[in-house]
Amino acid sequence: MEEKLEKLIATIMKEAEADGEPVTREEAQEMAEMELKANANAKLYVKSEKPKKKAEKTRKVDEEKGQLLAEVKTLFEDLGANIISVKTETEVEFMYNDNHYTIKLTKHRPPKK
Repeated sequence: MEEKLEKLIATIMKEAEADGEPVTREEAQEMAEMELKANANAKLYVKSEKPKKKAEKTRKVDEEKGQLLAEVKTLFEDLGANIISVKTETEVEFMYNDNHYTIKLTKHRPPKK
């Protein structure tokens, strides 16, 4: 450890002199100690040889939202709207009177207490 410190002090002094800003031995020693502490705390990141297995997430189907959206779809069909698409239980896209509409249904979380 002492050898490393001495080598680092000498290197710092040489580099500082080459830059035209010479430093004292005490200043170089302080910089060397700070650099050694920084290197000691540095984390080593290594890439694994095997790729990580991604967790398979199953999508939760909200039956209540699906039922509400089906009722909305039926209502628009009864009004004469042309249903273009229905995305799962989230939104209905339709044409009515030559205008393009999308209704998106959002279920909010209960408020925190």
